[in-house]
Amino acid sequence: MPEKAQIIQVPNTLRAKVGGRLGALDNEAIAKAEAALADLSTHFETWLMDEIKKLEDVQLVIKEEGLNPINADQLFYRAHDLKGLGTTYGFPLITRISGSLCKVLDEEDKRAIAPWKLVEAHMDAIRAVVRGQIKTEDHPVGKVLTETLEARVKEHLEAHNLMTT
Repeated sequence: MPEKAQIIQVPNTLRAKVGGRLGALDNEAIAKAEAALADLSTHFETWLMDEIKKLEDVQLVIKEEGLNPINADQLFYRAHDLKGLGTTYGFPLITRISGSLCKVLDEEDKRAIAPWKLVEAHMDAIRAVVRGQIKTEDHPVGKVLTETLEARVKEHLEAHNLMTT
């Protein structure tokens, strides 16, 4: 004869930790957070331009010295930073374009064979997005830019058997 199952009820202590009714938030705290974010958002474009400048600085070094493991790493890290910050700063297309660039640069072997024109096309697209204030992924120019870059990255990676899932 099979044993009887016993159901154990675990007390929900989360409710006590968040202060009362689960999901209830302090409206005053939310208002303060939203005000702080609104205040910070006036700086987003300046901060974004600072990050783009860092990417451009690496680009200039590469033009002067040629692509080497050190500046290729820097290029990847700058692109990766932009990937993380684009949407936060109100430019989701920059996140997408930077993500595409990161796919070309995310491993040392890939960096060594990265087509420079494709890398520069990504950086030009990032500048174009900011200059044109293209903030939505359904913008016709932004859509064409991102889809074209992503297709070229895919072609490059497939040609070199470097596609990852």
